[in-house]
Amino acid sequence: MLICLPLMALAVVGILVIVPLAVALGLVPLAIVAPVLLWLDRVEPEPWAAKLHAFLWGLGVAGVVAVVINTLVGLVFGSAVGAVVSAPIVEEAGKALAIVWAIRRREVDSVMDGVIYAGWAGLGFAVVEDMFYFADAGPALGQLFVVRALLTPFAHPLFTVWIGVALGRTVERASPRSGAIWGYVAAVALHAAWNGSLVATEASGTFTVVLVAALGFVILFVLGAVALYRARRAEQERFVAWVPHLVHRHGIDPAVANSFITWRTMLAARRRLRGRDRRRFDALHIGLARLAALHANAARRGEQPDSAEEARLVDLLRSGLTAG
Repeated sequence: MLICLPLMALAVVGILVIVPLAVALGLVPLAIVAPVLLWLDRVEPEPWAAKLHAFLWGLGVAGVVAVVINTLVGLVFGSAVGAVVSAPIVEEAGKALAIVWAIRRREVDSVMDGVIYAGWAGLGFAVVEDMFYFADAGPALGQLFVVRALLTPFAHPLFTVWIGVALGRTVERASPRSGAIWGYVAAVALHAAWNGSLVATEASGTFTVVLVAALGFVILFVLGAVALYRARRAEQERFVAWVPHLVHRHGIDPAVANSFITWRTMLAARRRLRGRDRRRFDALHIGLARLAALHANAARRGEQPDSAEEARLVDLLRSGLTAG
């Protein structure tokens, strides 16, 4: 990653010098998608460092590897093969590694966590890819901007989210990572379909094909948004349900539990706080949310929570409260 990021930074600087508008337009999806990811992440907030790592991995590592391999494949087999075959396989694998990294760092304990890291990795890749496309668009820049940045800004996160869902399920169920292969296949298939529409559009000389495909992805996004909203609500309910047990189990002030009776109560309590008190409240929220996920996953499997992992999370909870 340390090598890839400087290489990609140099490429972006080059675009900024030659076609500065391409860089500005490439940041538009960031302004659209990032708030959604932050909203999804509010139930069990992930560390900012981990989210930034996923974003930079998608932008840097996945981006550089994709440029190198897809270019070579395109030179040997043609640009259509590079776009429809190589790009989906290579790019989704590159983004998936960002989620695997988060799992290895024990940051993922639910499907929603997998979705969050997939979203940030996909967003990072989308931002830099759009910059390259816009820099090379010429007179078609306006049309390409509408399709890529306005109609389908969630395209890359929407592809990779299936890998996040699949990997998140393996964590919840303590099953082998190989069980997540279906998520990778789904991501590659969707990605190939989207790229295929772009290739068909270029071959036909009309934007009809890609506009139809964009409409299909908008519909798919709406369906995915509904599913994620329901998943977020379920995660909220799980969190609130486990708080009383966790407060009692770990000797936390019982009065604190009153702030977490409902999700609305928690948000209202947080709004009343400032500075150090709010940071302590957030540390408590994050710690309780991660412990709730640990216990809920164990209960789903009919097991007791892993004592070592529980002790680690309790230490993180108490250190966060102290630091806050």
